[in-house]
Amino acid sequence: MTNIFEQAQAQFDAAANLLHLSDEARNLLREPMDEHRVRIPVRMDDGSTQVFTGFRVQYNSARGPCKGGLRFHPEETIDTVRALAAWMSWKTAIVDIPLGGGKGGVICDPKKLSEGELERLSRGYMRKVAHLIGPDVDVPAPDVYTTPQVMAWMMDEYETIVGHKAPGVITGKPLEIGGSPGRDDATARGGMITLREAAKEVGLDLAGATVAIQGFGNAGMHAHRLLEELFGAKVVAVSDSRGGVYSEDGLPFEGLAEVKREHGTVSRYPGKLITNEELLELDVEVLVPSALENAITEANASDVKAKIIVELANGPTNLEADKILHNNGVFVIPDFLCNAGGVTVSYFEQVQNASLDRWKLAKVRQRLDEVMTSAFDAFLKAKKEHDVDSRLAAYAVAVERVAQASRARGWIRNVHASATAGAGSGIAAM
Repeated sequence: MTNIFEQAQAQFDAAANLLHLSDEARNLLREPMDEHRVRIPVRMDDGSTQVFTGFRVQYNSARGPCKGGLRFHPEETIDTVRALAAWMSWKTAIVDIPLGGGKGGVICDPKKLSEGELERLSRGYMRKVAHLIGPDVDVPAPDVYTTPQVMAWMMDEYETIVGHKAPGVITGKPLEIGGSPGRDDATARGGMITLREAAKEVGLDLAGATVAIQGFGNAGMHAHRLLEELFGAKVVAVSDSRGGVYSEDGLPFEGLAEVKREHGTVSRYPGKLITNEELLELDVEVLVPSALENAITEANASDVKAKIIVELANGPTNLEADKILHNNGVFVIPDFLCNAGGVTVSYFEQVQNASLDRWKLAKVRQRLDEVMTSAFDAFLKAKKEHDVDSRLAAYAVAVERVAQASRARGWIRNVHASATAGAGSGIAAM
């Protein structure tokens, strides 16, 4: 299965079957509620005009305003945005924050744009979607190849359009204009909290545990640092888009990060050169896929030797691979639980913006730990109760919560297709 949205729908279908969802609930939750395609003309530095295509998908708002990042990527597609918007709906539900799910994207290669061109594209996108979003409607955030600076330009453009201050329209902003402390490493830190809880469950001592990280962007880089700081784990392999490096003696974060900054790739660090594919099959205790989608499939899942997989990336494992990993006893922390630290702190940013408040970093981290730990507990309870693979357990919790919110609003009459129609299954309350 190569279409990522079909993959997301197949995952939903499995959860719908497990929960015995009614036909009306399936029909509502299987597709986006709204999606938009825009064309953005941008004046380039050479005086020419280039037209870019962008998307915004608002998947479900039953639990609150839509929430989801904005990606600038040369291979962006509407199906990728649909899938990511669906996963955002389940992500906000599993951590039980009052938000729905959305996602955006622009087909472009930001590495080939000057700063001025990037700013004009960012503002142009906002002009196209300003009527679709808002602090109480849909709130974008940074994602692949977008940054706090991009978010700042977009917020400024939105405020210019509406004629008043609206800091809560965007999260992931610079601290100087309403961003939240702790947002920079929130995705990785949330993942580390779930790793801590998973390690307790499988009886793994993280002190000295061997780790391989695929992807050294924001999430992967912060994960490397936190693995050392929080647990004393030993990262033995790291890769990025240009290759990877392995050393059984470990790869210290500071040294590796310096090489990445200087050369643009971790593969220049002293050690054995490996491919991204080889990294996934290393004999390590913890595997952290933090790159792009479909890294682990039925073709290589049987060769994964890790005890725990920490899915910081979105959609790194497909449906067929989930079954193989579950049968092999690998504990997968599914993506929309594992990487939900980012949207959780984005929610904290919305709360701070709405109340004109600024939380201390310690409070942000304490609240993040509470939310992620509670979400992990609900997921683990469902996993044990239903005796299913990790992703299906996470879906069961999240989909039930969104379905119940949809019923409460009157969008559907029955959640379940049986004698229990209209009643909760008990999962949502975990």
